[in-house]
Amino acid sequence: MDTIFAEATPPGRGGVSVIRLSGALARKTLESLAGPTAEPRKSYLRPLRDGDDLIDHALVIWFEKGHSFTGEEVAELHLHGAPVIANRLSAALVSRGLRRAEAGEFTRRAFLNGRMDLAEAEGLADLLSAETESQRKLAMRATDGELGRRTELLRAKLVRAGALIEASIDFADEDVPDEVPDEVFSLAAEVRSEIDGMLASYPATERLRQGYQVAIIGPPNAGKSSLLNRIAQREIALVSDIAGTTRDIIELATDLRGLPVTFLDTAGLRDSDDPVELMGVARAKERAHDADMRIYLSDSDESVDVLDDDDIVIRSKADLHDRKGIAVSAKTGEGVAELLDMVYDRLRIRAADSGIVGHKRQAEALARARDALVVHGRMPPEILAESLRQAAQSLAMMIGRVGAEEFLDEIFASFCIGK
Repeated sequence: MDTIFAEATPPGRGGVSVIRLSGALARKTLESLAGPTAEPRKSYLRPLRDGDDLIDHALVIWFEKGHSFTGEEVAELHLHGAPVIANRLSAALVSRGLRRAEAGEFTRRAFLNGRMDLAEAEGLADLLSAETESQRKLAMRATDGELGRRTELLRAKLVRAGALIEASIDFADEDVPDEVPDEVFSLAAEVRSEIDGMLASYPATERLRQGYQVAIIGPPNAGKSSLLNRIAQREIALVSDIAGTTRDIIELATDLRGLPVTFLDTAGLRDSDDPVELMGVARAKERAHDADMRIYLSDSDESVDVLDDDDIVIRSKADLHDRKGIAVSAKTGEGVAELLDMVYDRLRIRAADSGIVGHKRQAEALARARDALVVHGRMPPEILAESLRQAAQSLAMMIGRVGAEEFLDEIFASFCIGK
């Protein structure tokens, strides 16, 4: 493959700019710029020269094949963080036959060279996009290979079960112990049960990875936009005494004590002759229905039917009226902290149910493996062996051991350049 390079640090001015090289020409290229660097994984402070032109004084290091992130020869050059220096060095690399890396190409090579499985690569993508502490912890479990290790244990059980079936087929005329079929079905049941548990936690894991949505709904002029502004501690939504001011959904992404939560300000729920407002109301109902939780805000003490037990009914304008039950004031901030406590407590319970399967592709592969393990004692040995093989194949596909090609472009397209 080509030797590639990319700036591993964000573009722009900074203290340091790191350019990473990977491929068969990495060390040769590094030494053409910085002179001999005999020992791998040892840093050298060297002048970088392209012919007679002194580019910069840089800290350089190289990693031998098999001992780097990508599994190839890798070199890193730590420059002063001025864009003009990085640009000049990039021109020197291109002139030496290297090409700029595409998004995610370093990680893709790490996968292709067996340095990580596909689940770990997906976890790395999640880590790079994590915005809260809970998302970071979830992604670290994936990058640490937890899903791959657990999957390999399940595949080992299926391999043993398959071997027992093959033995019963190959030695059908000989004395095969009676307990062999029982162990096969026991192993298949164990694997299916573990897969069921992993799939049961998938919805909670997927929601934690993508973030929760909390819709603020209620009648017009109830103070929904004012409450959103109070939560944001800045003016992000228009506030007016005119009913129907909010037409479209306004989103506020927050880090609620480590949980990723997006609050949605929606149009006031009412009948209207204004077709545009009616579109906003329809959209509000749709988003509210799809949200993980709803906060029904009203300035009256009327009873409200909620969609879910976790939904919160709260009264607004606590600074103007004596309210029964929980009330907030967007103007003074009264009750807002208590409201956020309630939202956090209810979402935290959901997050506690999360596991290690957080991507649709992973869940679909697990489901295929589970479906293949619907086996029984009346099945011919050959059919039983094929069912076990299909289940093991699906598990292998989940971590990219086989059949990963169709997913690679989609997965690595989400990476940044230089990773």
